[in-house]
Amino acid sequence: MATVYLNGEYLPAEQAKVSVFDRGFLFGDGVYEVIPVYQGHCFELEGHLARLQRSLDGVRINNPLTDVEWSEMIQTLIDRNGGGDQAVYLQVTRGVAPRDHLFPANATPSVFVMSNPMQPIPDAFKAQGIKCITLPDIRWQRCDIKAITLLANSLLKQQAHEQGAQEALLVKDGHLTEGAASNAYIVKNGVIYTPEKNAEVLPGITRDVVLRLAEQAGIELHQQMITEAELHDADEIWISSSTREMLPVTLLDDHPVGNGQPGPVWQRLITLYQHLKQEQNLG
Repeated sequence: MATVYLNGEYLPAEQAKVSVFDRGFLFGDGVYEVIPVYQGHCFELEGHLARLQRSLDGVRINNPLTDVEWSEMIQTLIDRNGGGDQAVYLQVTRGVAPRDHLFPANATPSVFVMSNPMQPIPDAFKAQGIKCITLPDIRWQRCDIKAITLLANSLLKQQAHEQGAQEALLVKDGHLTEGAASNAYIVKNGVIYTPEKNAEVLPGITRDVVLRLAEQAGIELHQQMITEAELHDADEIWISSSTREMLPVTLLDDHPVGNGQPGPVWQRLITLYQHLKQEQNLG
């Protein structure tokens, strides 16, 4: 039976209960993080906690824990659930209060954290790439906040799934923003391009790692607007997320990307990414 953390207690998952008056339930009023764990150790925890703080600031919820308290609690939960490779999900809502659109004056934030075994990335996705479709970006105007209100993302992801695709790449006003649950990149003539950070794009922690590795490897990278035409003309397309790492897109809207195989720039970056994981957790 998995153990979860809820408002100061470690509990069997089946015993964890949340009030129906929690604003996360009534309004989707909260934020979340997903942290990958390899061999019992969090990957890029500092970056995830920093992004959590930015999201909390963005929705005006006080952080209920210090970074040290977060770190200790998350590690305890990982250990109680057997270590190994896990995905930690943490959620902070504004708390329990009578239903009212206005923020309650004295509500205590609700904190929920769970960890589950990391789902392995299918070998075929890495060897052959994945299929994506493009869809209009129908989400709200503050996608830089990692909010729990994910209905639009779920609708987009479901539409991609029903068309046999693993992800939807989102287009707004003629330019690429990101995936329904990922950041996105293209490669043209050996140069990496990714949309710049703004309110339309989640500041991905894995994205930060990709940018850092590209700089260290001397691979030219630009953060700038990518038009839909440039997306469809790319030599390579990738997506990245905390639990899927970096995946090559080899089929977009039923058309091959480049030569239809994972490209050399992706191959180089994913190798460096795996080396970094080993340095952080095995060294």
